[in-house]
Amino acid sequence: MTGMHVAYDLSFAHTEGRWALADGSAGITFPDLAGYRQVAIAAERAGVDLLFFGDGSGVPSTWRGSIDAAVEWGIQWPRHDMAPVIAVLSTATRHIGFGLTYSSTFMHPFTVARLLNSLDHVTGGRIAFNVVASTRGSDAANHGADHLMDHDLRYERMEEFVSVCRALWDSVEPDAIVRDVVTGRFADPRKVHPIHHEGRFFSVRGPLASVPSPQRHPPIVQAGASPRGIAASASFADLVFGFGPTVTAQQRHRAALDRALVDVGRDPAEVGILWATQAIVAPTTAGALAERDELLRFWNPEAVGVFLSHNSGYDFSTLPASFRLGELHDEIRAAQASPAGFVGGLVDELGPAACVTREEFFERGRRAAAGLDHMVVGDAETVADTLQETFDAVGGPGGFMLSSPLGAPGGFDRLSELLMPALRSRGALAPRYPGATLRENLALRT
Repeated sequence: MTGMHVAYDLSFAHTEGRWALADGSAGITFPDLAGYRQVAIAAERAGVDLLFFGDGSGVPSTWRGSIDAAVEWGIQWPRHDMAPVIAVLSTATRHIGFGLTYSSTFMHPFTVARLLNSLDHVTGGRIAFNVVASTRGSDAANHGADHLMDHDLRYERMEEFVSVCRALWDSVEPDAIVRDVVTGRFADPRKVHPIHHEGRFFSVRGPLASVPSPQRHPPIVQAGASPRGIAASASFADLVFGFGPTVTAQQRHRAALDRALVDVGRDPAEVGILWATQAIVAPTTAGALAERDELLRFWNPEAVGVFLSHNSGYDFSTLPASFRLGELHDEIRAAQASPAGFVGGLVDELGPAACVTREEFFERGRRAAAGLDHMVVGDAETVADTLQETFDAVGGPGGFMLSSPLGAPGGFDRLSELLMPALRSRGALAPRYPGATLRENLALRT
């Protein structure tokens, strides 16, 4: 089996109370570029493959139909467009990649294809595209929609979106630019092609008015965990962002993805999964455990409610005193929200017939919001042991998408300075930047 790849998830490094923790930030606060620059330089020194930036364009408003609690407690807010940040970070690094997120539900593929092409040039071939199907009403409202698109229809739109992006990236052939100084001829028009796309969701003539980028196609990351989402991953993803709080859940996702890949004629050995994992690493396990226990102090009931409601797309303030998990899961599906996530995990664990109280639901939700359900804690060797055992048990290529509940830059710097050397010393990691582009460094098929 090939070695594991490691990415850092910086999507929420400044939210959910992380800004208040003593993490060595020395007064650096979001959106100060100094913190991101510090993380990027240390991560590249350690050989991290990718800095990943998830995104959403709405302030969470599902809980009680209001943004007030999200704003008050800083729950998945504020969030900036990270494209300019990535451009700056690329000038301070040479090898590490950058994952940028845009929604196929609300964005237009021509705009996104053009932007990613430009960023691939700016970064020297180090950009990846995390394509998402939006599940949140606040995002929809900001793009002129008064309700969420049907769950499966979102993925149909995503598949067409990616297809258009790829056609646009291919619309100018690699050798189209001739730059003949003798004749003054810049390019060969026979190698620049309109795409004339007419689909259910998009009409795009093309071609892309850009020079082909270093990677031609930036690697595409996708995180769908539902059966329809996994089918979408199999159809186009180069890399999957996976969520599974247990090895059993991860094995189940890996097996489902492998079956879907075979069904569309793709080799499962070519598509890795990076497993979402929170990590607290300290010089001693006792110190790391004490930091973990401190995390729960932030999560008051309202903050928990905002977090769970936003990520499930369902207002949990309306829950009765007790209810059956299967019935709640069905309601979430009917609302075209996210059928996986926290409630889906509870159904897997307890069964759809299980009856839980509101208090039990929110106590479990408190631990999930803090990330305890997918957190590894300890000194560097302890955490490295856990990651290596999980990677070997799940099987398949990929690795881990590590986040730090301690925030940035301090929490991530510990991962770079303590955990990454421990993993590399035991030969657990993939080779360190063997290629010139992110696609090459991640060993992805061209």
